[in-house]
Amino acid sequence: MGLFTRRSKSTQVENVPFQAPVFTINSIHHGLDYIIELVKQIRPVPYNNHQQADLKFKALFYKLQTDKTALFSLRKALLSQFLNSNFIPALTESGMVGSRGFLQEFITKLKHKLLPPLLKPNDLLYVINHVFYKHHDHIWVQKIAHDLWINFFKLLGVQISVKDKVILQQLNIALQILSHRTVTLGLEKEVLNSVYQVNFNEYPFLLLDSAVQRYLQVSNNFQEDHEVTGAVSEIVDAIKRCKLVVEEISEQRRLNGTSLSQTYTLFRIEQHLERLLLITDVLDNDKNFNTERFLDYFIKIISYEKKKNSIRAFLSANLAFLAFKITEHGGTRGEKYITATRSDYWLMLKSAMGGGFFISFTAIIKNLIGKVGLPPFWQGFAYSVNYALGFQVMHETNTTLATKQPAFTASAIAGSLDYFKEYRKPDMYALAITIARTSRSQIASFFGNLVIVFPLSYSLAAFYHSITGHPLLDSKAAHHLLEEQHPYLSLSLLYACFTGFFLFLSGLIAGYVENGINYGKVNERLKNHPVFKNTLTHKKLQKVTNYVTDNLGSLVGNIALGFFLGMAGFLGHIFGIPFDIRHITIAAGNSAIAYYTNGSAESTAFLLTVFGGVLLIGLINFLVSFSLAFLVAIKSRGVRLKDYPEMLSIMGKFFIKFPTDFVFPPRYPREVDEVKRKFRSK
Repeated sequence: MGLFTRRSKSTQVENVPFQAPVFTINSIHHGLDYIIELVKQIRPVPYNNHQQADLKFKALFYKLQTDKTALFSLRKALLSQFLNSNFIPALTESGMVGSRGFLQEFITKLKHKLLPPLLKPNDLLYVINHVFYKHHDHIWVQKIAHDLWINFFKLLGVQISVKDKVILQQLNIALQILSHRTVTLGLEKEVLNSVYQVNFNEYPFLLLDSAVQRYLQVSNNFQEDHEVTGAVSEIVDAIKRCKLVVEEISEQRRLNGTSLSQTYTLFRIEQHLERLLLITDVLDNDKNFNTERFLDYFIKIISYEKKKNSIRAFLSANLAFLAFKITEHGGTRGEKYITATRSDYWLMLKSAMGGGFFISFTAIIKNLIGKVGLPPFWQGFAYSVNYALGFQVMHETNTTLATKQPAFTASAIAGSLDYFKEYRKPDMYALAITIARTSRSQIASFFGNLVIVFPLSYSLAAFYHSITGHPLLDSKAAHHLLEEQHPYLSLSLLYACFTGFFLFLSGLIAGYVENGINYGKVNERLKNHPVFKNTLTHKKLQKVTNYVTDNLGSLVGNIALGFFLGMAGFLGHIFGIPFDIRHITIAAGNSAIAYYTNGSAESTAFLLTVFGGVLLIGLINFLVSFSLAFLVAIKSRGVRLKDYPEMLSIMGKFFIKFPTDFVFPPRYPREVDEVKRKFRSK
């Protein structure tokens, strides 16, 4: 695949025994055996001992620096593989997402996991799979410092050249295959329908095809180097314009929604464009070889080959596509639950107090339903309708239920890490600011809910007593209701976990529906529906379509949450398992109602413990819901937090520097540049 012409010096480390055999470039099998033995010397035991891998790699590097025979033999061994191998599959297939359906791809991977496909000895993938034959080889390869790899390649003199006709022919074939696939993907309706005013004479994907054809004509006619470089430059320009189209569609998805098909197609386009850039970097003959890009491809192709039949990785990737579809539109709604200014904070507190007002009536009605004595199913159904109506009333009145925030704010927080381009790194300072804003918003909404729910529910229970002449709950029922919120005399904390999951799931459902409404252009389709168009006035039709667009996702989410919470106790009853819900605001309302009846009969310690249990229920509701939603949002963007250990460090520093930001907003909203400047000055 290349010619090795450059050398570099590096820091010396301890020597290791290394025998350098002598063989010809055509000795493909001997060269492969030599490389296999070399990799064995640097493979750590166990595979996750990264320090050992680094030391062994440095030792080998030093040996190659000091022993010219060993360096010459390694170059010959690599050349014997590159010059005698077919690397078209490595460029066009390895690591590229396939076009087959989920089930077909899953079955194929399952079969290949049991019995890997047969590779020809002259296939570069055969070489990679034999050199890195251990299942976990990609892990230690990734962990070796990039600077070490780059210096290693420079020492070898990796300067890929296209003077060899066989190499040039293979690169040109790979270029053709990838460009044709990219153009086909760029003409898919999921892409074309999202591009504003497509001009096919200047459409970047068609220009890419034209540029590739011009290059092939120049290359096949053996033109001068400057003409080849110019033709390749046209391809690179077309690739950049294709990337701009992908970025434009990606930015629109937060507003217009997306589909699994569109997300999948855009991901495949990005993969193909990156691989095309790798090939053009070799073909341009400008002698400026991008070692970083080559190293990135080298590490990735090893990872791809080690994980190509991984069922877990396959399911994870497909879940990421699904997660993106569900969460992408939810981030826009989450932003309204995050307060940046003090005026936003007070509005949030006011909205939460309104939510507490409505949830108090929901708690009273729930207890009234319990007094009717309905059969278990119908009681659960009545509870569900009551909850759903209460949640929807809060939505219609723009009031806030604290526990419904996390499913949306998590997506907005992940948006501060958001990146679609492969080489862009998330800004952890922006993430720290966003989390601080979310923390104080959540505290404000919890406080606003509870400061109303406790006294209002108590007052409503007293009002009921004064009107009817008897309390809403008798003494035994009141004690039982208080005990149900007790943190260790009941399973309330376990049930709070179930509630957190239901809150998360209802948020996903709402996001899924909202995304579908926007991507499917339901607004425009309703406006042009012949029945609605001919029976409703323009004003009424506009009102209906706007309501559907703005509220249908929330309506479905509220109904789903209402039935999740209302039917949980029924399911636990019929299956005879400990399965129920504990929701902080409902638990607070129930506790206040029970306290009205039994407050004087219970010990102070018991009541304080119940109050603490209610707060713990809220904390668990929040943590479970937020954690699950945040993990899905992170997954949807392909971001792995473990890849960014500085996040915790920056969060810790931010908390120490601005602790009050997590509780109350500063006079002026924090900006990323301001935070970075203060951290540097310290």
